[in-house]
Amino acid sequence: MSTIVMGFADTLMVGRYGTNELAAAGFVNNILGLLIIGGMGFSYGITPVVGALLGEGRVHGIAGKLKNGLFACSGVGFLLMLLAGVLWVTLPLLGQPEELLPLMRSYLFILLLSLLPQMMFNAYKQFSDGVKDTAMPMWIMLAANVFNIVGNWLLIFGHCGLPEMGLLGAGIATLISRTVQFLLMAGVFHLTKRYEPYRYDFPESSITKADQKELHRLGWPVALQLGMEAASFSFSALYVGWLGATSLAAHQIVITISQFFFMLYYGLSAAVAVQVSYYRGAGEVAQTRDVAAAGVHLCWFIGLCQGLPLFLFRHEVGYLFTPNTEVVGLVALLIIPFLFFQVGDALQCTYANALRGMARVKAMVWIAFVAYVVISLPLGYIFGFVFDWGLVGVWMAFPFGLTTAGLLYYREFRK
Repeated sequence: MSTIVMGFADTLMVGRYGTNELAAAGFVNNILGLLIIGGMGFSYGITPVVGALLGEGRVHGIAGKLKNGLFACSGVGFLLMLLAGVLWVTLPLLGQPEELLPLMRSYLFILLLSLLPQMMFNAYKQFSDGVKDTAMPMWIMLAANVFNIVGNWLLIFGHCGLPEMGLLGAGIATLISRTVQFLLMAGVFHLTKRYEPYRYDFPESSITKADQKELHRLGWPVALQLGMEAASFSFSALYVGWLGATSLAAHQIVITISQFFFMLYYGLSAAVAVQVSYYRGAGEVAQTRDVAAAGVHLCWFIGLCQGLPLFLFRHEVGYLFTPNTEVVGLVALLIIPFLFFQVGDALQCTYANALRGMARVKAMVWIAFVAYVVISLPLGYIFGFVFDWGLVGVWMAFPFGLTTAGLLYYREFRK
């Protein structure tokens, strides 16, 4: 979830620089986040494959899965860069405020370059999750985020003799941080003793058609599922852009807060996927139900602990990101529908990952399509523009989509 933390830091620091920069970053991060999260979902196909091999005791087969995962993820990384390039070309056609376009285009171009190293890091991280070593990727992500924050401070505001670059500086800091993150993870795998048992067969292993087929079979349904979930938020940024820069800035702030909640849910849910895949490989399928139930209960508890203080300080939280009082007022209004969908968000995170751990991912595609494309996106337009509820109306659609997804994933897992 380093992508989310980097986005949080960028939003926090760019918001202190200017409202237009915050609005531009909000739009680009929302749309580009659709590609990043979809790519991340594709890489998730590596975890159940590796976890099942570990549960079966077939350690020496894991290196080949990682090599094939790196090859598959690099291909997806180039595809994401191409799609982001199409977005860069067509950006003026999306009806966003004219004064924000120069900021959006330069920021988008820099972030486009970071997609490949992000995908390569994802492959190593999902391998580590599969072998139950979640600590090393965590420390590397923390280091990368510290690097990003320092880079933001230097390049956005122009400290220590460096030029003041504003939003462009935030993009450059993110690009460098994601590249460093990938290089550190690759170095730990290939140069240290930590993963020596798993890399023993790495040089001799080969990229095979069967492994590629398996990874694409598992990866694309998860990519589509997460992509459609992200689309319900990202395409809503198009709606919000029609309401003006102030609404777009408030939308970005609450999106950033929601991603922080989502990061914790998904961190716990990733552990659910690891344990479920391990028990599946070991043949202890009955244990998977207890793991999933414990995961969703923990997510709900975390949501309560986070949500209560956020509700109490909803009128002040916006000032962390911007001094603009109009934006802060809109943020306070959006906190209410945001808190409504926490139950559904925790439910869908947990059971989507439980299905991923069971390698039962095909049903996730149609569930995501119904919940996010059929329900959430149309309701956002209806509530926001037909009912004329504005920005709050766009956000009122999210509880319906996320809760529907959570219930359907739960139903599929129980089957």
